[in-house]
Amino acid sequence: MERKLKVLVTDDHAVVRHGIRQLIGGHAGLEVVGEAEDGREVVSLARKLQPDVVLLDVSMPNLNGLEAVPMLSEAAPGAKVVVFSMYDKEAYVHRALSAGATGYVLKTDSGSAVIDAIRKVAAGEYFLSPRLNAEVIRRYLAPAGTPATTGKSGEASGYDSLTEREQQIFRLVAQGQTTKNIAQLLCLSPRTVEKHRSNIMGKLDIHDQVGLIRYAVKIGVIDPGLWEESQ
Repeated sequence: MERKLKVLVTDDHAVVRHGIRQLIGGHAGLEVVGEAEDGREVVSLARKLQPDVVLLDVSMPNLNGLEAVPMLSEAAPGAKVVVFSMYDKEAYVHRALSAGATGYVLKTDSGSAVIDAIRKVAAGEYFLSPRLNAEVIRRYLAPAGTPATTGKSGEASGYDSLTEREQQIFRLVAQGQTTKNIAQLLCLSPRTVEKHRSNIMGKLDIHDQVGLIRYAVKIGVIDPGLWEESQ
């Protein structure tokens, strides 16, 4: 008997997780091996369950889905990540693929698209929502080093000037994570996190948390929903 593909489902809404479980359970060769409601939980479960595919929501509490992608690569090296999002902006697609995801489906897509995404990424292919513009697909699957479009005014140029570690900390700070939490997540000392945070603020010429969140939303690094939740 052919081994079933193990799928780990992540979404902060129980009713959505239930619906996805029902959808996946109705297809041969697929099984849901676990559910998570936030970013930290999905990383922990991925390490324990070693799924073939992680269906990952973007906007979640504790740890943003996009921030969880590289952590999933470490926790479950054999797992493929399909981002499951309500956002079809180019910036989100770019961040997801750059972080290591190989699939991106929209919550408005059909159930067959979700199943297709799971099967294709498990087979080593890329999958992007049928609704995404063909030019967007071409741009984001271009060879490494190809400049990505960040908007007419080049608003993300400041973000792109940050180091990889600074970008990681920037995203966590923008999500409202405390210095202590960031230090624990990244295995750094609080003092090191604060130093990076100071460097980030200086490079971006931003001087408070509100300004940083506004900038993060503007360039598409975090979900607008996170900004609304912080108000």
